[in-house]
Amino acid sequence: MSQFPTNWEKMPERAQRTLDAYLRDATKSLGADVGAIILYGSLARGDYLQDRSNMNILMVFEHLTMNIMERCSQLNRRWSKERILAPLMFTREELGSFLETFPLEFYEIQDHHILLAGRDPFPELHIEGRHLFIECEREIRGNLLRVRQQFVETRGNPEGIHALLPISLTTVIPCLRGLYRLMEQPSKGTPDEILKRMPSILNLDPGAFHEVWLLKRGQSTPGKHDFPNLLNRYLGALEALTARVDLLDQEGRFQGGKS
Repeated sequence: MSQFPTNWEKMPERAQRTLDAYLRDATKSLGADVGAIILYGSLARGDYLQDRSNMNILMVFEHLTMNIMERCSQLNRRWSKERILAPLMFTREELGSFLETFPLEFYEIQDHHILLAGRDPFPELHIEGRHLFIECEREIRGNLLRVRQQFVETRGNPEGIHALLPISLTTVIPCLRGLYRLMEQPSKGTPDEILKRMPSILNLDPGAFHEVWLLKRGQSTPGKHDFPNLLNRYLGALEALTARVDLLDQEGRFQGGKS
């Protein structure tokens, strides 16, 4: 269960009311067919921003039929305007196989989620270090390539850079959590807390990542002439992270890594 927050009372009041109404509607619509309804993402982690963040829901079923998906679709039509995304849907039998394919995503949910209804499947799930390391490494390298490509596509336009940097950081943060876990270091907490641990765990400066984090939260508004410099610093930080992961893997620092 999540520690950020640990209960509904620590959620923003408006989000709590919305989630409570959604849960009543979901349980009425799905009844005994749904085995678990789980909140994950920013609201479960504690870095939710009202009117900016979405609410993320995962549902677990014993059997998933077209009729159930149609009812989920109707539910989504009623609640998408409240920034509640269409749920991720799994059968209990599927969870294990999806865990091997998407270990990073499931690790993030496993560490930061709140059970809203039913039986929580995550305490029973085990994420193998080998699968987690492979996905972390792939996502970090892929992120670097995508940022370079997207910069070319935007022709260096400040608005385009403003859009691509927060999207990139959204991918980086779960990778850092995964790397910390593989190094047997604290991996829970808000993105701000994760970035602050970079010097002590990875011996890397989080400055450029933190600048983009403030931009993502609307707490920083660089001038249009500052965006190319920010992008340059951010690319340098991604390159340094990639090189550091290679070095640490060669040293055998990742539990379950390739070495």
